[in-house]
Amino acid sequence: MRKGHGETISYYLMGRTAISACRADQRFSYCCYLPESYEETGTQRYPLAVLVHGSLRDATNLRDQFIDFAEANQCVLLAPLFPCGIEEPGDTHNYKRILYRGIRYDEILLAMIDEVAGLYRLETDKLLMHGFSGGGQFVHRFFYLYPERLSAVSIGAPGVVTLPDPDKPWWRGTGDMKEIFGREPNLAAMREVAVQMVVGGDDIETWDVTVSPKSPNWMEGINDTGATRVERLRSLEAAFLERGLAVRFDVVPGVEHIGYLVHPPVKEFFAEVLRRRRE
Repeated sequence: MRKGHGETISYYLMGRTAISACRADQRFSYCCYLPESYEETGTQRYPLAVLVHGSLRDATNLRDQFIDFAEANQCVLLAPLFPCGIEEPGDTHNYKRILYRGIRYDEILLAMIDEVAGLYRLETDKLLMHGFSGGGQFVHRFFYLYPERLSAVSIGAPGVVTLPDPDKPWWRGTGDMKEIFGREPNLAAMREVAVQMVVGGDDIETWDVTVSPKSPNWMEGINDTGATRVERLRSLEAAFLERGLAVRFDVVPGVEHIGYLVHPPVKEFFAEVLRRRRE
């Protein structure tokens, strides 16, 4: 077990780190995990896995649930924290849509990645990224914007999906992404990324999935991809396959909407991606 401060890095910023404010925008923060093998004065560079929380914003718990993976695969973890109520009290969705009330959550995350890359020896040109529930919404939309930054993306049980359909408006589809973000999906680059979709077999509740016409998130056709998270993820899979993207689809039997219970196949998927990278 690590003891004491490093030469330039605090004890609290090594191993299971404290939560740090993002220098680019201190309304947002993150925590990391560095394997025990990480030495401040060493030369080894470590791959980076980004873990995006769901609506409960349990970033530290999510980070801790992947420590075994980080040690087994010599990988650094980064878990961003996007609080509720930024710009709009009571809002719980903000980051899921990438752009909300003028805030670009993709750019906030990229700033966090640059920040930790300036402190630790990381391989950040090709990331691993997983998100469950609200995090699953964020990561598949991030994938549309930055496939060149990813070696693997794991999309876990999103309640609402954005199809890679240029004939549907954002965020039902990708039709006006160029106007909104200055970027649009690069299908050739997306085909180079390992893709996993993962969901519990019993994740079939609809109360937190169906978007009501009274909701500020309402769009015509927003519920057309299915009634449950399983159905909606299958719709996303079908759209990916139609466009030539390979998808590993994992259904975890007997599991409801509980993130840590779908982690085993996520860790297996990421470990295989890292193994191939290191060959």
